[in-house]
Amino acid sequence: MRRWNGWGEETTEVELPAHGQDFLGELVGPGQRLADASLEQVLAQVPASRLPAHPLISLDPEERLRHARGQSLPDWLAMRSGAFGVFPDGVAYPESAEQVRELLAWARQQDALLIPYGGGTSVAGHINPQASARPVLTLSLERMNRLLEIDEESLIATFGPGANGPQVESQLRARGYTLGHFPQSWELSTLGGWVASRSSGQQSLRYGRIEQLFAGGRLETFAGTLEIPCFPASAAGPDLREMVMGSEGRFGIISEVKVRISRLAEQERFYAVFMPDWPRALAAIRTLTQARVPLSMLRLSNAIETRTQLALAGHPRQIAWLEKYLALRGAGEGKCMLTFGVTGSRAQNAASLKQAKKLLKGFGGVFTGTLLGRKWAQNRFRFPYLRHGLWGAGYAVDTLETATDWSNVDTLLNKVEASLRDGLVEEGERVHVFTHLSHVYGEGSSIYTTYVFRPGASYEQAMARWQRLKQAASQTIVENRGTISHQHGVGRDHAPYLAAEKGELGMAALQALSAHFDPERRLAPGVLLEE
Repeated sequence: MRRWNGWGEETTEVELPAHGQDFLGELVGPGQRLADASLEQVLAQVPASRLPAHPLISLDPEERLRHARGQSLPDWLAMRSGAFGVFPDGVAYPESAEQVRELLAWARQQDALLIPYGGGTSVAGHINPQASARPVLTLSLERMNRLLEIDEESLIATFGPGANGPQVESQLRARGYTLGHFPQSWELSTLGGWVASRSSGQQSLRYGRIEQLFAGGRLETFAGTLEIPCFPASAAGPDLREMVMGSEGRFGIISEVKVRISRLAEQERFYAVFMPDWPRALAAIRTLTQARVPLSMLRLSNAIETRTQLALAGHPRQIAWLEKYLALRGAGEGKCMLTFGVTGSRAQNAASLKQAKKLLKGFGGVFTGTLLGRKWAQNRFRFPYLRHGLWGAGYAVDTLETATDWSNVDTLLNKVEASLRDGLVEEGERVHVFTHLSHVYGEGSSIYTTYVFRPGASYEQAMARWQRLKQAASQTIVENRGTISHQHGVGRDHAPYLAAEKGELGMAALQALSAHFDPERRLAPGVLLEE
């Protein structure tokens, strides 16, 4: 059963180790635990629906509650406090493209707003209903989750948009294939959501971002159905796929997705290497990428994140032994952990590993084998659950991300971290900040930053602190050659900063597309484009 007020399954818990709590206490101060609301308290707030009955729509209060919020920190604070604000008036569950079209027509008849809903994992305010005189219908695609067809010669698979990560992979692997798209939200997020938000998977070095995987499909709009043909390549004008990727439900509802798949690899291994310091680590990962060493994944933690990961890992005796060993090998204070993967045939992986080892040793890298790499692979979808453990200990945690070119990575990373670290100084509060590079390209890299802070004495104070930190970091990003989002999307949280990246003419073009497909502004109002 999914949690109604947090991340993931109720049966999965990731506790903060006792020494981890001591570690954070030294860095930001003792935790400040806020009281949680109960499900019964929140259900009592759900108002009567403004929608009439429809066979595809649930008006049940709990269903509406469970589709009212995503997974951003403001969503978390709303769910834990019970102050949800606005609830959708109903939740629709179509099972086909025909039923999606029926619901679009019905919404127009009822003068209703529509919010497309995939896995509910948005961390940028994509799915939250806003106060409106018009009723709000959330349209969940979870029942459109089947593998519809595989073209085994062309390696193109057709899916319903509501298939989540495990459903995509289980249906493909039963036939000997994989999509290879593994965002951190993989267990819950959906294929249609990946396309709509321009998602990036952890092994994008091998399989590509969703831009490389999305081959075509169908978009249901208030202006009609947009068919997106599937070609290996085309010079026939602008690519229609680009109007769908990153549209975040603003132009229409994805009803079918065609993706480029791969045959399952013979072997996959993940390795951990400790670099002596950040300058050499950064040079090493850039050199690896630009040399096009055929790896499937590269992730580099800065010194603070490395220290934090080791402190929160548990098993203090083993970690102490590892620290001693690394120090003897020249990776002591200031060391940075680099994790990489090799995926393919045994011969290909052996060649890739040999090439990577030679290059990394030239930068002082200390190899520790596959143990830490296996641990990363086993736990890579569990990090979001840590928010529960931190909250129980009295701490709030959030993340933000961007991307920039290599010549600017170090500068932007340091400025973003500084904006967060100093963001609550006026209140006398400390913020623990750390960063990793998780998606790398020939010309640059993503920058993924986590920050931990004390929520304060009330939910209102916690929200005010988050707003101050988020605004400072976002402004720093757009003023220093960073994109406002590399993988989380725009939603409502990032919409105020989009114009800095797209420019006046670009924003006008996006507004024109929205007006063309949805002239009455019914779809996801306020998402991507500010009202």
